[in-house]
Amino acid sequence: MRKKIALVGGGQIGQILAMLAAQKELGDIVIFEIPELENQAKGKALDLMEMAPHGNTDAAITGTSDYKDIAGADVVIITAGKPRQAGMTREDLLAVNLDIITKVAAGVKQYAPKALCIIVTNPLDAMVYAFYKLTGFPRNQVIGMAGTLDTARWRAFVAMELGVSVSDVAGTVLGGHGPDMVPLPRLTTVGGVPLTEIATKEQIDRLAARTREAGTEIVKLFGKGSAFFSPAYSAIVIAESYLKDKRRVLPCAALCEGEYGIKGLFIGVPVLVSAKGMEKIYEIKLNDEEKAMLQKTVGVVQKTVEETKL
Repeated sequence: MRKKIALVGGGQIGQILAMLAAQKELGDIVIFEIPELENQAKGKALDLMEMAPHGNTDAAITGTSDYKDIAGADVVIITAGKPRQAGMTREDLLAVNLDIITKVAAGVKQYAPKALCIIVTNPLDAMVYAFYKLTGFPRNQVIGMAGTLDTARWRAFVAMELGVSVSDVAGTVLGGHGPDMVPLPRLTTVGGVPLTEIATKEQIDRLAARTREAGTEIVKLFGKGSAFFSPAYSAIVIAESYLKDKRRVLPCAALCEGEYGIKGLFIGVPVLVSAKGMEKIYEIKLNDEEKAMLQKTVGVVQKTVEETKL
């Protein structure tokens, strides 16, 4: 029997999620949208079904505006919400998207209470916390996509700067999904060679700054809207590791309960994603500078979370 993937939000990220999930044959797919956009969700589903013969991919793809149709989903990926516009901070999005997440949480709790839930909606650190509090799901069942995206951006920028294959760049980014995130140059390697040995301090500082502002850079280029290709693939990587029990170690926004000295917040940390969901958080031994940067991002996340009043 095929797995079932529910995509709550059928916008730019949602439709790419549907395409990637279908191409990878991760399972049957339901694209959920609000009633006034139901026909768009159905149209996108049909369009993707008509694409399938070219890739010989088998997945039933449907569109709906009824939460009943996500019943029994193995994975729910939530992108529903307003996108960030030029000049807006993630915090500006908080009030409007909190209202949306509240409605989504109720629907998912009722119809897909056993699903691994991957949150993409911004401001992510607050939205994944809100979803967790509103559903009451166990912490292994709720993951924020952000760290996977932040690390992909870091790896991409390193590869672009040095003119090397992105496949040979390994590294991770900790912290909140915003300008205070913590890239770790000290632990980044290129084909096993430490980044600090082949890049100058100026290059590394520039790469770290660009990673922290990567989302804003795209928003400014678009003028309206935010990134969609990279967030979609980042969420699919998590879903695939869960559905196939690949046991990948991925940087995700996970609920820390003492790890890194953090309690009760979703922070980007290395996570073992298995068939159990968020199975384990790995703790990295940080130096004093890295610890200070992590504490700074934790403070920002704490402030944003407090604004949810949950």
